[in-house]
Amino acid sequence: MKEKALIMDENQINRSIARLSHEIIEKNNGAEKVCLLGIKRRGIPIAKQIAENIKKFEGIDVPVGQLDISLYRDDLTEIAKEAITSNTSIPVELEGYTIVLVDDVIYTGRTCRAAIEAVFDKGRPKNIQLAVLVDRGHRELPFRPDFVGKNIPTSRSEVVSVKLPEYDNGEYGVVLGDL
Repeated sequence: MKEKALIMDENQINRSIARLSHEIIEKNNGAEKVCLLGIKRRGIPIAKQIAENIKKFEGIDVPVGQLDISLYRDDLTEIAKEAITSNTSIPVELEGYTIVLVDDVIYTGRTCRAAIEAVFDKGRPKNIQLAVLVDRGHRELPFRPDFVGKNIPTSRSEVVSVKLPEYDNGEYGVVLGDL
């Protein structure tokens, strides 16, 4: 990818995640029966940061898990009748909980579809919501996030890359680039 613009720096990312945290609290009238599931990879640290914010704002420890959707993707060859998710951990029984799926970027909606399928394979939550740091448009499936950090209009030939310290040698930012 050839980088052409820094869209969000560390401060802007942190402000967006704080806003997402407040919006999750507001929409759910608190966070008592909310569980955050970070979609592997970059959704996981974002979910953890949202949970830290909710703890700071409301004094509530929100359970945080991780969802590996790799074998639920519709663009992979079918390997087995039932998908195996060795890197999924859901810290609560889903029934009665509002599950907030957390991801870095929403694009076509295929990751969201796969994540919902993965959740329903584990149980039936009260409801499922979607929080994303960046919405870049170009949906192929009818999914719209409940919570969005920033809308970034893009062309299909562009790439949005979220850089987080956990995966990018300490770098923090959202970068727009060309393929």
